[in-house]
Amino acid sequence: MTARGTKAGVIGWPVAHSLSPALHQYWLQRYGVEGSYGHYPVAPNDLKHFIMALADNGFVGINATLPHKEHVAQLMDRLGPAAQAVGAANTVVVEADGTLTGHSTDGFGFVANLRSAVPKLKLDSAQAVILGAGGAAMSILAALKWAGVTVTLCNRTRARAEALAALVGGIHVLPWGERSVALDACDLLINTTSLGMRGQPALEIDLNAMPRGSAVADCVYAPLQTALLKAAAAQGLVPVDGLGMLIHQARPAFKAWFGIDPEVTDELRGHLVKAQRTLVT
Repeated sequence: MTARGTKAGVIGWPVAHSLSPALHQYWLQRYGVEGSYGHYPVAPNDLKHFIMALADNGFVGINATLPHKEHVAQLMDRLGPAAQAVGAANTVVVEADGTLTGHSTDGFGFVANLRSAVPKLKLDSAQAVILGAGGAAMSILAALKWAGVTVTLCNRTRARAEALAALVGGIHVLPWGERSVALDACDLLINTTSLGMRGQPALEIDLNAMPRGSAVADCVYAPLQTALLKAAAAQGLVPVDGLGMLIHQARPAFKAWFGIDPEVTDELRGHLVKAQRTLVT
């Protein structure tokens, strides 16, 4: 048996941009929990050593961001169903015996935020278009499929989209050049690419074909209001930013580490918006 630690944190390379410490520290203070959560920059060559030493170094667990999610999954003693399905883990739990369990909570976070932001959207009969075919797309795609959503996938590299579609099954793939054409019967458009993120090229897409009242979600939260979301709001569509996904994906991790299912409140969101401004100034 291993003494239960009190430390948690987020690893990545780089990782200083992550809002996760501001989020978890808010909850730790809110609930009076003895613990800490910080940034831990871990180079790829150091990842295995860092993960294998989590219990000895007093960690209850960690979150993983780019580029570590797939490699973290390979180092686990066991994987939860979602992590096993997508082959990646963004959350690690150090169990009481020192073994490690990996979970993927990104898909859960996306769907939970979507249900909160667009309560009228009926997922079990919805048509969605996902832009991108990376790790975030995989997690969201799996979660939407489990919820009954019909998904069309569109990526700049079609072969990558087809490979992802083959893993999940029942996914229609469109060429990148037809991304605007697919929106005429779309209830939900999801951008999982880096396009539109601060410092990246813009996402060029025509939203005119989308029915009014449909939702447009962007996984980017820097900036919070991307050009895509501004265009969606201007056309009577429902914009869903990436900050809500970040908050909701953190809930299962905090509960696993500290035994509390934390609330998602307007005050928390305001706190994170302020924290983000601090990170980029």
